[in-house]
Amino acid sequence: MSTSRNVAVVVGSLRKESFNRKMANALIAMAPQPLAMSIVEIRDLPLFNQDLEADPTPEVAAFKESIEASDAVLFITPEYNRSMPGVLKNAIDIGSRPHGKNSWGGKPGAVVSVSPGKLSAFGANNALRQSLMAIDVPTMPQPEAYVGNAAKLFDDKGMLVDESTREFMQKFLAAFAKWIERFASR
Repeated sequence: MSTSRNVAVVVGSLRKESFNRKMANALIAMAPQPLAMSIVEIRDLPLFNQDLEADPTPEVAAFKESIEASDAVLFITPEYNRSMPGVLKNAIDIGSRPHGKNSWGGKPGAVVSVSPGKLSAFGANNALRQSLMAIDVPTMPQPEAYVGNAAKLFDDKGMLVDESTREFMQKFLAAFAKWIERFASR
């Protein structure tokens, strides 16, 4: 596993102090070799509109190019009303269109859901996995990452300070690196 693997990190929350963004930054900082992870922003994407597919905005074109240039995708999401946030679903739809030009297709993926609540955004995690099946993102089945009580996991600088969560996420990233390698030769 010496070849570097470019991982697009898609954060489903736009809030500046989002626990999901803090988790994304923590995972980027602790990513093992060969993972080279970076956030691909979704905040400037327009609402999906099939009428605009023939002439995509620069933001849509740049987003699709970033996904296409990646070897894998890590989704980090909160839960809104027992599902993924609309901005995340919008990004998924934009990346999968127009028909026949799915930027996500075949890229191995994984999902981390983060919530201040005890249910750990379980509903969002599973709703997202359902959408990923439809766009041909083979999603790592194990270990699943449901992170609850997020308000207690980070310090005032946004650093992940909970040692048991850090250890679990290191194991998660190691498993994700192996998952990516399963698809690298395809």
